[in-house]
Amino acid sequence: MPQAAGLTNSDYQRSLLSGLDLFHDVHPDDIQALLQECDRRDVAIGEVLLSPDKPNENVFIILSGILNVHVGSPDAPVLATMEIGECAGEMSIIEDRDPSAYVIAAEPSHVLVIHQSILWEMVNVSHQFAKNLLIVLSERVRSHNHYIAESFGNLQRFERNATTDALTGLGNRHAMDESYPREINRCQQDEKPISLIMIDVDQFKSFNDKFGHVAGDRALSAVANILQSQFRQRDLLVRYGGDEFAVLLPGVAEAEALMIADRVRNAVSGSTESSSDSLIQIPVNISLGVAELSDDGSCDSLLRCADEALYRAKKAGRNVVAK
Repeated sequence: MPQAAGLTNSDYQRSLLSGLDLFHDVHPDDIQALLQECDRRDVAIGEVLLSPDKPNENVFIILSGILNVHVGSPDAPVLATMEIGECAGEMSIIEDRDPSAYVIAAEPSHVLVIHQSILWEMVNVSHQFAKNLLIVLSERVRSHNHYIAESFGNLQRFERNATTDALTGLGNRHAMDESYPREINRCQQDEKPISLIMIDVDQFKSFNDKFGHVAGDRALSAVANILQSQFRQRDLLVRYGGDEFAVLLPGVAEAEALMIADRVRNAVSGSTESSSDSLIQIPVNISLGVAELSDDGSCDSLLRCADEALYRAKKAGRNVVAK
């Protein structure tokens, strides 16, 4: 690169180095001899410069081109893009560990290669270089923390989606498998009763066949809304699957659970239409099976007893509560 007119050699080198993060405000005379010991390297597009399966002994400063950072595999989405003046590889040298990511050329690039032994010598001879290295490291840590926080937020969203039924917004079977045994164990330890109500929408297959799946989904959503309004916040209401729902009632014995179930049955059998729903008013009935946890019972045994009670309700003609 030709030297700009009117600049001394020292001024020119300082201007050139100032565009590189590690050399910003570093006096060229302090590190000139060490720079002569550094290599330069051409990196072809797609070439892997750093990878987690290979030890690294160098810091690479981008003089031209672009490098992409990938975590997990070279085919993973681009986590970050590094441009002219930025550096790669310093974290693995500081930590004395293999790189944590893949660094791959996004286009033909040219890099300055600083071996770790030379890097430490530059730190010793230039306080400004040492300061710049600390700044680069702090920015890298901040970037990693941001990535971790973002990943944690994504994980929370994934977990929430994994335990939430998309149609009704209620908990699903995964949520039930997590929360029911824990609540049952708590009630057993506190020597309090706990009951389960299994709920089935009557003749739902015929409803779907007659009115279509869109109307069926809206009916299920409407039923779910009514159920939510009928139970306490602490009651654990889930969509058990298909047209079945389940609700666990902590602190509620069977006699009270039967009265609650009958109240819920009456609430649903009026209509599934709400003021904001354009679904034509179609009577929808539900059958309910009620069971209380026995002294030596478990989550599985309680589910089995409530399911058997639900079967008896259907056999009795539906739109019925049974125990």
